[in-house]
Amino acid sequence: MTAPPLPASEPTPSATAILWADPQRAAAFQNWLAGIGAAHGLRPETVRLASADASFRRYFRIDATGSAASRIVMDAPPDKENSEPFVQVARLMAEAGVTAPQVLEWDRTHGFLLLDDLGRETMLDVIDPARPDASRPLYDQAIDALIRWQLASRPGVLPPYDRALLERELALFPEWYIGRHRGIAVEGQLKERLERSFRLIVESNLASPSVYVHRDFMPRNLMVNVAPTLGTGVSSLPPEGALAALGRPGGGSAADLGVLDFQDAVYGPITYDIASLMRDAFLSWDEEFVLDVTIRYWEAARKARLPVDADFGAFYRSVEWMGLQRHLKVAGIFARLTLRDGKPRYLADTPRFIAYIRSTASRYMELTPLLRVIDEIEGTSALSGFAYGRV
Repeated sequence: MTAPPLPASEPTPSATAILWADPQRAAAFQNWLAGIGAAHGLRPETVRLASADASFRRYFRIDATGSAASRIVMDAPPDKENSEPFVQVARLMAEAGVTAPQVLEWDRTHGFLLLDDLGRETMLDVIDPARPDASRPLYDQAIDALIRWQLASRPGVLPPYDRALLERELALFPEWYIGRHRGIAVEGQLKERLERSFRLIVESNLASPSVYVHRDFMPRNLMVNVAPTLGTGVSSLPPEGALAALGRPGGGSAADLGVLDFQDAVYGPITYDIASLMRDAFLSWDEEFVLDVTIRYWEAARKARLPVDADFGAFYRSVEWMGLQRHLKVAGIFARLTLRDGKPRYLADTPRFIAYIRSTASRYMELTPLLRVIDEIEGTSALSGFAYGRV
């Protein structure tokens, strides 16, 4: 997950504002920047922090001359971050007709990348949670980008979102959230209930057809007011008829959203990214709006001939169970970020995920054991009726 960029009104501090724990890495960065600066019209004296990542990546913004007002530099230490997936998925997104940062330069040895700057304003920045109707056009744009991404899917290109990965993700919840954050031993009946529920969740998710999965497709990673871009792989765009179903039979448009934080993309359940979009880490909507946008996605996916279930009820159930996988995983990750990595701000959002988990588990009798686990560790009681999880 990527922290939001700095606002447009940010000052322009000098290069000394960037702190480096390793003087040798700082020198390598300055040498690399000096070597590529002239070719891209960069102004090294303007480099400043743009955002920090939940991982070990950092992003800098640097001013440039000419048509490009600024560029982004990714600082990804190779001993901690592998930049290969980022470069690969950026290319795949360009080929799919999705607006994403273009990789302009890449120092493989030191893990520095020069990227297009898609701006400072995210979809999350401009959404008013109290006005869902006003937000619908942005969600329509997000659906458009998602459909394009999924239409470009091919097996064997991205890592599989398989049983082993699903199980590793779910294991984060008992280890980091229950065991280390809540201090509750995962044993006995509690362990048995979790294992029984996890088996059902994994089987449900494996039953969904596979497409390209972003894995963090949410408003915080979608940039607004982005000029349209098309990658060099235009010949790899989805079929004309499929794109026509979106209402735009080719290329981008001025209304495109830019997509960030895609380096963990996999090939897996088609339900994942729409679940991620509507069950956000930092924003909750009432059920009516969630259903409306999910139906809009489902209808667009069917028109584009993507492999979604012909029955919306069955599809929505699969989305909810996929969302459950994500909520359990993210609650574990947020606890780990706090306890292992010293980033406590993420843990403040875990009540939203616990609410998502409880609301979904309360809707399906098979998930009653999971609901009882949540009630036990959170000290809550069973839900009466349906509350979607507005926090």
